[in-house]
Amino acid sequence: MKSNKKITWAFVILLIASSLYRAIPGLPAGFAPQIAMAIFGGAVLSDKKWALLVPILSLFLSDLIFHFLYLGGLTATAGFYDGQVSTYILFIGLTLYGSLMKKKNPLTITFFSVTGSMLFFLVSNFLVWINNAGFQRPKTFDGLILCYGDALAFYRDYGFIRGFAGCFVLGDLIWCALLFGVFYLLGRSAIERRTQVA
Repeated sequence: MKSNKKITWAFVILLIASSLYRAIPGLPAGFAPQIAMAIFGGAVLSDKKWALLVPILSLFLSDLIFHFLYLGGLTATAGFYDGQVSTYILFIGLTLYGSLMKKKNPLTITFFSVTGSMLFFLVSNFLVWINNAGFQRPKTFDGLILCYGDALAFYRDYGFIRGFAGCFVLGDLIWCALLFGVFYLLGRSAIERRTQVA
């Protein structure tokens, strides 16, 4: 129980750090930790209130920072926009998806990370298309495919690996590896301490 409280507090600290990280102007898109935080929180935290709140709060704080930077003319990225609530709802869905992870081994972590990224990509860009956002592609199957192409072009041009449209998947894999790796190491060191005491 105590170790879970420590993990929760570490997660809250990560909330603040990730909010600041995501809102730093000039950092590449697709390399933010929020999707990994949602999957990790759902999979690891027994207190689901924190698991659901932390990624949402991280998004909101970074959006707030973006908003003030945008108002100050320091970034072209607006902090708040139409349809943004759907993004927050998607993150709640990702946290619930992470809670389906029963075994926490490299294979399942990789699976949930990749599929979580893909689910977010598919659903968020479907919502862009259905709500007439972005380039306002026609409401046809071809229009939907064009909308997904627009999103891939965005990741290709602004991702942390320029020219590689799958960078958002790679970014989520890296963040998931970090979060679950630190969790594993913390748990292992706690077991070793208990063994030494016994």
